[in-house]
Amino acid sequence: MSDAHHTSSANDSEKPGQVSYAILDQTIWARFQDAEAVGEYLEAWLGIMIRQIDGMATGLLVATETLDVGPFEPIASWPAGGPIEDELSQAAAEAVRTRQSVVFGEDAERRILAYPIMALDGLFGAVAVHVPKNAALTSTLFRRIQWGASWIELLLRREQEAKDGDLRERVTVAFDVLATLLERPRLDEAGLALVTDLARRLDCETVSLGLRKRNRMKVQAVSSAASFGRRASMIREVAHAMVEATDQEAVVLWPTPEDWEFRVAIAHGDLAKSHGVGSVLTIPLLSNDEIIGALTFERREDLPFTPRDMEVADGVASIAGPIIEDRRLSGRWLPRKIGASLLYYAKALLGPSHFGKKLATLLVGLVAATLWYTPIDYSISAPARLEGTVQRSIVAPFNGYLASQRARAGDLVEADQVLAVFDENDLSLERLRLSTALSQRLRELDRAIADRDPAQASIIRAQRQQAEAQILLIDEQLARTRITAPFAGYVIEGDLSQSVGASIERGQTMFRIAPLDGFRVVLEISETDIRSIVDGQTGVLRLSAFPEKPLDYRVTLITPLARQGEGRNFFRVEADLLGEIDKLRPGMEGISRTTIEEKRLVWVLLHDLGDWLRLKLWAWQP
Repeated sequence: MSDAHHTSSANDSEKPGQVSYAILDQTIWARFQDAEAVGEYLEAWLGIMIRQIDGMATGLLVATETLDVGPFEPIASWPAGGPIEDELSQAAAEAVRTRQSVVFGEDAERRILAYPIMALDGLFGAVAVHVPKNAALTSTLFRRIQWGASWIELLLRREQEAKDGDLRERVTVAFDVLATLLERPRLDEAGLALVTDLARRLDCETVSLGLRKRNRMKVQAVSSAASFGRRASMIREVAHAMVEATDQEAVVLWPTPEDWEFRVAIAHGDLAKSHGVGSVLTIPLLSNDEIIGALTFERREDLPFTPRDMEVADGVASIAGPIIEDRRLSGRWLPRKIGASLLYYAKALLGPSHFGKKLATLLVGLVAATLWYTPIDYSISAPARLEGTVQRSIVAPFNGYLASQRARAGDLVEADQVLAVFDENDLSLERLRLSTALSQRLRELDRAIADRDPAQASIIRAQRQQAEAQILLIDEQLARTRITAPFAGYVIEGDLSQSVGASIERGQTMFRIAPLDGFRVVLEISETDIRSIVDGQTGVLRLSAFPEKPLDYRVTLITPLARQGEGRNFFRVEADLLGEIDKLRPGMEGISRTTIEEKRLVWVLLHDLGDWLRLKLWAWQP
């Protein structure tokens, strides 16, 4: 492309009446290569782009400092220093808005092309050019602009890499210093390690750490530990420099740069002359928005502090301040810690400020008084369920097969209502056989009497009586093939719908029925509360089915045997319902509250915690 560029310039110089652009192109490329600032780079880039597009074109570059955010303002134009055309501004704004290429006046004497510049996954700006009609095709011009936009992305990537490198270095130094401080629990060890590490990393002659103590600045640590005794006479100058910076609540650098705000640096100049160094930097240390001390850095004359060095030192100071203050506070004697805490809260309560602490203390006092002086009925909560006062189990009267089921769990049944029916076929056949055998015995008996054989007649009479007894047994079993309800009630257990035709063993429980005219409440009292339960206590039960309706009860029986269930130990306590029992059914569950006695509110809320602590202390007791 460079050869084509020079060839074009040479051809232009050969035409009479036309100015040669060779010197201009060389100047623009030289400025582009030697640009140090972003503005110079972009101005040279725009000039190169215009020269690549068309020598008679004009152009405008709008950009932003923050990608995608804006505002997008003109940063370069061509010809340089000339007025900005309104059409170019409008085209660039449209390209920024739509983030697409824009063409105005495609068939007009002059075309306006605008192209959005995307870089680092964001919108950097847009370039707009005004070209004559005889310029190259629009698609060709856009390809040239697109090619040139990669130079801007290269610039942004280089700047981003430089910023990332500085940030990584600052973060690395900060975290290394943080690790150094956290490894040392004592203040003197942490302070010495901090200044020694900073002196090595920032190439300083000396780094000093000072802490404020009763409006005085005390130098806590100096990096040159070996020469600390020799430099003890000059520690006063270091303290004065720290006081000078902390009083101004600002970073102080000597010699002061020309572009800095005015700051007093007299003590820093004296320190530099006394210690024979060329540059002194002091950064206050903050903890909880309060200045607790300062860091002073000293460098030789041929190595002044750069803005990057000051950023690194400031970042380290912002991290080290809270940790140094924590080490200082934790290193105090216990009586001093207690006294400082009491003094702090006393000042907060009695002083003119800290309204929030005063209000919080007042509220705590009110809450404590309420907990102590407010009586409340102490009650014990426990899971509860309803059971019938009487529960009748209906069992199979003999071995047989189930023919049908007429009721199951959850049904209301009347007295003598058929619940299930056994198969009668085997019993009927057995009765028929026995009846036939009885008839035969009767004929044999008549024959024996006719033959006047009394012995044989006696035997046959016994066999006849045996057959008659067996027939009576079969009749009784036939009568009991229909299982009926002994009384009106509620079937609480039994569902044989899946057992029709199956064998039923004698004594097997088929149904369980409870009457609806009497219920008892079964409470599951925790073993930690059973000592408070006695006969005759009353309480209130709320069932899950009727949570809005309280049911009163009275304790009647305490079972002295603990049971286990759902991961806890409990005792079974029975109680009688005292109110109406309409709509209640056996098996309903709910929550009961048994009233014990009146207690202080604080005891009601905290007695469980007290019991737990007593057990733990007993278990841990040597």
